[in-house]
Amino acid sequence: MSAHNISNSVQLSSFEGLPLCEESGLGPLTLSGFLAEIAQRYSNREALCWKDDSGQVRRWTYAQFYAESQRVAQALLANGAGKGARVGILISNRPEWLFSTFGAAMAGAVAVALNTFSTRQELGYQLRIADVELLIMEAGVASRNFIADVNELCPDLATAELGKLFFDEFPYLRRVVCIDSAAATAGMQTWDAFIAAGAGISPALVSATMAASSPVDQGLIFFSSGSTALPKAIQQTQRAATLQCWRFGHWFETDSAVRTWSANGFFWSGNFAMAFGSALSVGGCLVLQRYFQPDEALELFQSEKVSQIIAWPHQEARLTECPAWKDADLSTLIYIDKSSVIAAHPTVKTNWRQCNGYGTTETFTFVVAWRGSENIDGSHGRVLPGCTVRIIDPVTGEILPIGQSGEIIVKGPTLTMGYLKIPPEETLDREGFIHTGDAGYLTADGHLFWEGRLSDIIKTGGANVSPAEIDAVLVEHPAIQSVFTVGVPHKTLGEIVVSCVVLREGQQLDAAGLKSFAKQSLASYKVPREVLFFNEEELPMTGSNKIRRPELRALAAAQLTEAE
Repeated sequence: MSAHNISNSVQLSSFEGLPLCEESGLGPLTLSGFLAEIAQRYSNREALCWKDDSGQVRRWTYAQFYAESQRVAQALLANGAGKGARVGILISNRPEWLFSTFGAAMAGAVAVALNTFSTRQELGYQLRIADVELLIMEAGVASRNFIADVNELCPDLATAELGKLFFDEFPYLRRVVCIDSAAATAGMQTWDAFIAAGAGISPALVSATMAASSPVDQGLIFFSSGSTALPKAIQQTQRAATLQCWRFGHWFETDSAVRTWSANGFFWSGNFAMAFGSALSVGGCLVLQRYFQPDEALELFQSEKVSQIIAWPHQEARLTECPAWKDADLSTLIYIDKSSVIAAHPTVKTNWRQCNGYGTTETFTFVVAWRGSENIDGSHGRVLPGCTVRIIDPVTGEILPIGQSGEIIVKGPTLTMGYLKIPPEETLDREGFIHTGDAGYLTADGHLFWEGRLSDIIKTGGANVSPAEIDAVLVEHPAIQSVFTVGVPHKTLGEIVVSCVVLREGQQLDAAGLKSFAKQSLASYKVPREVLFFNEEELPMTGSNKIRRPELRALAAAQLTEAE
């Protein structure tokens, strides 16, 4: 790792990781190569487990996982969806999501990960901006009816000739495949028919398309989390996805006995990398749940002997509120951070620590990271191989000295190829860095401390305050489920620190009690001036469980004005 210096020996905040070629533990860096490698290594081990809607538990070995993905690749090639074709995938956490995504890669196509939380209007936007040519979808999930949405977006679907569709809004869309064959409506191809169409395609052709793929080929398109009006379509290379999958097995320190549960959408890059990396890269089993239902999840943990769960903090809190929580046997859970609410269950015995890191969707998760066992200073980690991280003055663009807080900019092998339909010069600077809009600082050892969004930094009485620092302290209070701190305009101080709190069910806490708790760890100017209490559903959140801070700031300001 190297750091840049200026003539007066002041060390600047610019660190490079080791050369990527020196990183150990990596396998093939194409999606199809990744699948082929793990299928060969772990052929007869259980790879996937899914309890379908009928209650039947279905299982696939690694060899079967590969075979199912190959069948999808053959079907895509039979339908002309080969090199560079955009294949939209509108599926919850079901095995077909994996078969379709890896099958697309085997055929040379690009998987467009469509957000199952999207409204009809948002879905239309995603299909249009990504120029989706073939859509693979399920009938619906929870309260969402995807069949109704697609028929509304494509009103001529029922009367168009299969494979010759044309819509003004979606001129590239030629085929819609429904994996729930019994629910498919006119104009949609059933999953069974779609797969059958590929029977005439030789597996040798699939092997050839796999061999022709490159790590720097476009492999996936994700969408930003929706904190802006129109989410951006983020292009990712095959290398970005597979690098992070190989890495997460090491970061989580899992082994081939791991059974990883996930109910969060794979259309978010973090869940893709964490779930596939922690389980599949090491030969473990991925236990799927279509979408998060806490009672069902708790039952799956026990019946499938889950040893790792990948969940948001609010999901962990909901699990503890299940009627069956107290009597559950969670003794198989190993990879659970020892400080989490799950680890407090009497049957859980763990000393494991969650890995820590910093990254964005644009970097396919982490550009700096620690294994849980390595993190000795509370930082977000050290710069990963191939990556460069700098801290700059957001106004002048100058690299700041070590220890000074500024904007985090990054580049590296997992950095996005750019946003669809946006010029690259509007995404990357002249040196190829993406400007994250996040605040942080680097230590002399090259460890990054993330402080939150630059726009979220609270300027109160001339001091800069990081909401992330305050939230990290307050969430340790046993009565608090989640907390989000914002700056609200003030006539004399510029802004005041306001913490918006969600309490755990059955817990009580008032503003005075929380301030007293905060004073034990925070400087006086960082202690919240005001505390507001909310129900979880009152908070403005994105689909990926990120707070919409501008909206929360406005909500907090309005409540404080009403209280005056």
